[in-house]
Amino acid sequence: MAVEVLVVSERAPGERRVAMTPETARKLAALGATVWFEPGAGQAAGFPDQAYVDVGAQPADDTRLGAADIVLCVQPPDNARLGQLKPGASLVGMLHPQADAERAGLIQSRGLQAFPLERLPRTTRAQSMDVLSSQAGMAGYKATLIAAQLAPRFFPMLTTAAGTIRPSRVLVVGAGVAGLQAIATARRLGAQVEGFDVRPETREQIESLGGKFLDLGVSAVGEGGYARPLTDEERAEQQRRLGEHLRLVDVVICTAAVPGRPAPKIVSTAMVQGMKPGSVIVDLAAETGGNCEATRPGETIALDGVTVDGPLDLASRGAVHASEMYARNLYNFVALFLKDGAIAFDWDDELLAKTRWVAAA
Repeated sequence: MAVEVLVVSERAPGERRVAMTPETARKLAALGATVWFEPGAGQAAGFPDQAYVDVGAQPADDTRLGAADIVLCVQPPDNARLGQLKPGASLVGMLHPQADAERAGLIQSRGLQAFPLERLPRTTRAQSMDVLSSQAGMAGYKATLIAAQLAPRFFPMLTTAAGTIRPSRVLVVGAGVAGLQAIATARRLGAQVEGFDVRPETREQIESLGGKFLDLGVSAVGEGGYARPLTDEERAEQQRRLGEHLRLVDVVICTAAVPGRPAPKIVSTAMVQGMKPGSVIVDLAAETGGNCEATRPGETIALDGVTVDGPLDLASRGAVHASEMYARNLYNFVALFLKDGAIAFDWDDELLAKTRWVAAA
């Protein structure tokens, strides 16, 4: 029997992405799999059912969830559906098993091969499978467009009959994938852009995109490309200097995040209150608590004349391209263990071994 691959419909509120596109459905079939899709799975992302049928995928009925060998998802299926998966099936997506004890228990009790792709090692070889990077790029882009919409100012410099309009000053906090995309997008919109990160090696990346590196005198180089936690003294100095600088800024886009941990608090409420009236903060890190103390996830508030927005599901707002990138990430990962119509795990491959989730003893 051929390996059966199923993409499920996403049921989380606000989620519009899909884990398999018609393009990757065709590629999975070329690996020897029988490909199934839950009807309507790609509809919100712009991929109608017929597009899947046209490449040889088949619509799944209610029994297919319990028969599939490989299940692809964006967010984890709810626990009721998770309990229906075939024992030993492979589940691939952004699963966050440690966030839900019941979810973790179901994965363990049913012997599922769970591959939470947020655990994927950040290596050169893994770049084509890196869902965090591909989705962060869309999130950074969308966050900048939201900031431009909320700002009561033009981003670019304009020369008009009514005089010259100076460009907005935009500060992007965090220079990971999302932050760099935010810098590039703000520059394309004509803003005067600065980027801040506690990792000094990001200076060159920020400057290569036309931004200016904001040096606050704090360096926190960590492991795996992430920043280490700041000491109390470093944090106090960073806060003092950043607070002074924010008085000059029109827009702040916060993007600093560390996978598996709450977002670091960088912009205090006092800093927000010290900003110019009409300033805007868009906190891309709202889903993990926010970089700004005043952020309320999913809400837009006004604090002493400053607009603070905590958008959720940013990548999902660009569902077409976000899904295309995400689905390619998943296809490249699945191709590590799906070959010639059969599943074969090579546990000497660090990408498989380190991504696979096993419950703690």
